[in-house]
Amino acid sequence: MLAILQKNSTKSFSWKQIAEKLKATSTEMRNDIIMSLAKLVKQAHINEVTRGQYKANEATYYHQGIVDMSSNGNAYVTCKDLAQDVFIPNNLLNKALHGDVVEVYVFPRRKDKLEGEITQIIERKRTTFVGIVQMQKNFAFVVPTDRRMYTDIFVSKNDCNGAKDGDKVLVRITQWTSRANSPYGVIEKILGKPGEHNTEMHAILAEYGLPYEFPEEVEKYAQGLDTTIKQEEIARRRDMREVLTFTIDPRDAKDFDDALSFQKLENGNYEVGVHIADVSYYVQPNTILDDEAYKRATSVYLVDRVVPMLPEVLSNFACSLRPEEEKYTFSAIFELSPRAEIRNVWLGRTVIRSDARFSYEEAQAVIEAFDTPYREVLTDFMMPEEISIRPEGSYKVIQPIVEAILSLNYLAEIFRDKRMKSGAISFDKLEVKFLLDENNNPIGVYTKESKEANKLIEEFMLLANRKVAEYASKLKKTFVYRVHDEPDEEKLIQMQGIISRFGYKLNMQSKDSIAHSINHLLEEVHGKKEQNLVDTLAIRSMSKAAYSTHNIGHYGLAFADYTHFTSPIRRYPDVMVHRLLQRYLDGESSANEVVYEEKCKHSSQMENLATSAERDSIKYMQIKYMEEHKNQEFLGVVSGVTEFGIYVEIIENKCEGMIRARDMKDDYYVFDEKAYALIGEISKHCYTLGDEVMIRVKNTDLVKRYLDFELVK
Repeated sequence: MLAILQKNSTKSFSWKQIAEKLKATSTEMRNDIIMSLAKLVKQAHINEVTRGQYKANEATYYHQGIVDMSSNGNAYVTCKDLAQDVFIPNNLLNKALHGDVVEVYVFPRRKDKLEGEITQIIERKRTTFVGIVQMQKNFAFVVPTDRRMYTDIFVSKNDCNGAKDGDKVLVRITQWTSRANSPYGVIEKILGKPGEHNTEMHAILAEYGLPYEFPEEVEKYAQGLDTTIKQEEIARRRDMREVLTFTIDPRDAKDFDDALSFQKLENGNYEVGVHIADVSYYVQPNTILDDEAYKRATSVYLVDRVVPMLPEVLSNFACSLRPEEEKYTFSAIFELSPRAEIRNVWLGRTVIRSDARFSYEEAQAVIEAFDTPYREVLTDFMMPEEISIRPEGSYKVIQPIVEAILSLNYLAEIFRDKRMKSGAISFDKLEVKFLLDENNNPIGVYTKESKEANKLIEEFMLLANRKVAEYASKLKKTFVYRVHDEPDEEKLIQMQGIISRFGYKLNMQSKDSIAHSINHLLEEVHGKKEQNLVDTLAIRSMSKAAYSTHNIGHYGLAFADYTHFTSPIRRYPDVMVHRLLQRYLDGESSANEVVYEEKCKHSSQMENLATSAERDSIKYMQIKYMEEHKNQEFLGVVSGVTEFGIYVEIIENKCEGMIRARDMKDDYYVFDEKAYALIGEISKHCYTLGDEVMIRVKNTDLVKRYLDFELVK
């Protein structure tokens, strides 16, 4: 009855009209309706608007939200207008899937937690799934590998498209009729045999709807672009070809987005240019190339490959700032005093010619070789053969470049120090990297830490991004910002509870004290066994950075204005920023905010998908690596606790696996949510975050991406 009234909340009904809708014919049922209506009025769920006429009150039991499936087949719906998630048992999902936007009916509160039923699917999150084919005589089922997908997919023989029993495939749901237990689908792509390296990498991309090749027409369009440097175009730009310029990038990079130029001025100041590949010159709006770049929105960096946002002819050649090649760039050029005070900023299109290319390791070798103040360096530097990325091995770095690297590093350190004092948070999280053989099998795991050379580039990219955003912000025109909200107070309180076990604490009195306190914490844990755990907790306590036309500032960097200007080869928002910046430099009117906000949302969503795919590829490689170490014992630290068991991260290689509670035979362990602990019912023995344990590799499953450990002690 309540559902009828709420679905027709603008109308009033008599008990007879309700009885008619419920097909209530007996006297007993009609009496029940009259009594129930009186009860609902008393409970304030409905109003008797005139004698015998009933209407739902203002409080609605229908809400819109997003489905969050759990692996046990039940779900929660997260609604913006509810403080609590709504629990949905499997039998009341009504064919809703993970991530769907749905209408949910919340039952009048009977317990502490909200429960409900999904009444309408407003928007499907996805219709394609990766799964394994189970072939029958005249049809097949595809069993999805995603544990949150609770149903298999029926595929008729004609829609199998050559797939064989046991193949890993991409299947698309075409319909799901009300009477069918399983949805109907068609196999769109055969990914290969489960467990094979390429199959699994393609499966990771397919799971997130990320492509791994360009449509033929896009490749053809890109190949047809005129990428020659033209004299008439140079005349429209600031010519920086004679100024000392170089790039510093990862040793295996091919897409060089950014270069730095350096020269001393007669007044004793320095001119530092941050030069960014002018992608927007080649990628024009309303072309198939731009449509494809927008759709992808980002390059995806898996462990063994890069899936670029732009075709290779642009990403690795025409736009890439390769040494001794003339390139079109968009630049932020700064006049800086020797104390890193900004005297002048110029923004605009340029043409450059990079003199040299360095890896981070090579630039670091230059920095570490000179203990003297940067002004006193008067010599060349011989790059050691073991660090050199050049085919000839050891080579000479000329004195002007040595001086430029050391001067830029000195200036970058001042910028970084200022940022930290302003309340920026320093996340130097250890990055897991793999040594791969020629077949992309992991033969080693190591962690990569950010050193001075990395921070040098980071500081000048931050400076350019900030100054571009400041310019746009002052104009009060539509612009694309990179925004980062303040931390979630609840998550900080949870984090405080965990780190206190290690003897650390946070000062949460104010916004500034939180930032300084987190920085102090990250310094304290550096190099300790709990570093990775605390770093991860600190990152999780932060809000997610995103793209938006609404500028709320960037909390983590302590900037009032910030954008992404420096990586247009691999990020679509940077392409938008370049276009808008040139538009406003040309004195044109403000762009359409609604259009750009929609593009910002899409870019943020694609960034999150790419991050998830990258994380999955690391997990896959960790499992593959640990396959060769079965039955070996390792020292680990408890990195997560759930009702199903404990997650343990191995200290020496950062590989994370699970010890399942059912395999802990010495006691019956119960999950204590508040303490983040598994506690033995009899022994009261407790496993909690940060505990050190000895583990053994019990089981690895590359297809399901499981890594199971067993407890040694």
